[in-house]
Amino acid sequence: MNIKGRNAAAISIAAGLIIAFEGVMLTGYLDPVDIPTKCVGDTTDVIVGQAYSSEECTASLEKQIEAHAGPILRCTPILAGTTFQLASAISFGYNIGVGAYCGSDTAKRFNKHDFKGACKAMNENDKGGPQWVYAKGKVLPGLVTRRAQERKICEVGL
Repeated sequence: MNIKGRNAAAISIAAGLIIAFEGVMLTGYLDPVDIPTKCVGDTTDVIVGQAYSSEECTASLEKQIEAHAGPILRCTPILAGTTFQLASAISFGYNIGVGAYCGSDTAKRFNKHDFKGACKAMNENDKGGPQWVYAKGKVLPGLVTRRAQERKICEVGL
């Protein structure tokens, strides 16, 4: 599925968010919860300790954004053409996984046209507590910051 076209601005914003929060690692490594990772948060076909070129990492990011954005648009088609909401949904889904995103309150609320509620659900549960910021039962400060930024971008124009 080609997700560019009218979604090009959202893809560009999402790529910036993903790079900012995932970082660029030119060597395969284990992330904070021991998932083999390379380049810009790519968890596919990773060899821990292997070197990757900048070109390989750029190609990897483009491939992974496409692999995440397509399914995100399929489960929340209302986001097509919504620059900021789609950008934050792609970053969010890139981090938590497409399956988790599509089953999330965020996706359900987008599909019910509750954009403010969808953005809020990126980092806050219905009781006002934090969500999507835990790894192995511990709050990761980087996830707290990421979710706050994703929510902030999601709320642009609402």
